[in-house]
Amino acid sequence: MNALAATNRNFKLASRLLGLDSKLEKSLLIPFREIKVECTIPKDDGTLVSYVGFRVQHDNARGPMKGGIRYHPEVEPDEVNALAQLMTWKTAVAKIPYGGAKGGIGCDPSELSISELERLTRVFTQKIHDLIGIHTDVPAPDMGTGPQTMAWMLDEYSKFHGHSPAVVTGKPIDLGGSLGRDAATGRGVLFATEALLNEHGMSISGQRFAIQGFGNVGSWAAKLISEKGGKIVAVSDVTGAIKNKNGIDILGLLEHVEENRGIKGFDGADSIDTDSILVEDCDILVPAALGGVINRENANEIKAKFIIEGANHPTDPEADEILRRKGVVILPDIYANSGGVTVSYFEWVQNIQGFMWDEEKVNKELKTYMTRGFKDLKEMCATHSCDLRMGAFTLGINRVAQATIIRGWGS
Repeated sequence: MNALAATNRNFKLASRLLGLDSKLEKSLLIPFREIKVECTIPKDDGTLVSYVGFRVQHDNARGPMKGGIRYHPEVEPDEVNALAQLMTWKTAVAKIPYGGAKGGIGCDPSELSISELERLTRVFTQKIHDLIGIHTDVPAPDMGTGPQTMAWMLDEYSKFHGHSPAVVTGKPIDLGGSLGRDAATGRGVLFATEALLNEHGMSISGQRFAIQGFGNVGSWAAKLISEKGGKIVAVSDVTGAIKNKNGIDILGLLEHVEENRGIKGFDGADSIDTDSILVEDCDILVPAALGGVINRENANEIKAKFIIEGANHPTDPEADEILRRKGVVILPDIYANSGGVTVSYFEWVQNIQGFMWDEEKVNKELKTYMTRGFKDLKEMCATHSCDLRMGAFTLGINRVAQATIIRGWGS
């Protein structure tokens, strides 16, 4: 089951729990707008190359649409549609005034030079500039993009519309980016994990974690969890995987990754097969890389008692069912990784007000939002006698449905 089919399935299950009528259900599911553009650029050697760019704007009932721009070879319409829909429910779960969107370009950024990436970003922005905007659709970084990408987008957009720092989030600090944004998704994973463990009378200290993915989300989550006394026993990235049952020195690993562009070769842990990271002996598993990595092939082998979804859609529905029967508690992505979009909202607010916050305020507000989000999620679980994933979906969908009805769009 691909990402879109799985997301639609979860939507339908939540819709049934909420008792939504078929007209409203259809209205919530169909994207507001789908955009597909050709981006042709000259490469550094003078040859021309074309890439396909996408932007799916899913829903704007609760506010401007919001979502990342992904540069990855596997970017395609179904994946972008699924992620745009998930963003709609995620912003509603986080209780921030946004709808959902997602975009991307089917390319391998590692094969492009900095100047080629800049040209590609500027051409893509030229193609969609009249469809995004401060109060319309606000892009952000995602896999394969970062603050520099957002700086190029902001600069290109401003050529058409004047100085508009709030049109993108995840920008460099010098262009109006928010303090704390870089760590936000990983810090949100920390706060989400704390909220879940507190519910079970536990704390992070002493728990054994395996983290799949050591990019922005995974590395920050690992650092912050280890600072709280959690023991990181296994880590993987695209270069390889390592484990140390006594705990990996995360600060040492971060230095190694900075110097070697990957965890491969780190001498403070044993090398293991990359695929085995998900089934390593641990208390808490944090998938923080690609979607669909937990499936029916490996779900039975997972030893973790808790799964915190740092990535988007890491668990497919068949694996969900297997893990539920095993008693594994899964904290779903549309809550667990919402720290990034929450601090993006803070950045947008700061840009509009022209008044920037210090990092302590950003982190304090993020903890408030994540703690409240978990409480709201648990209340929906109690109301509908469902697991955490359905609790999150019913919470998000119900809020969007109410906004849709109040606007008069639901009939």
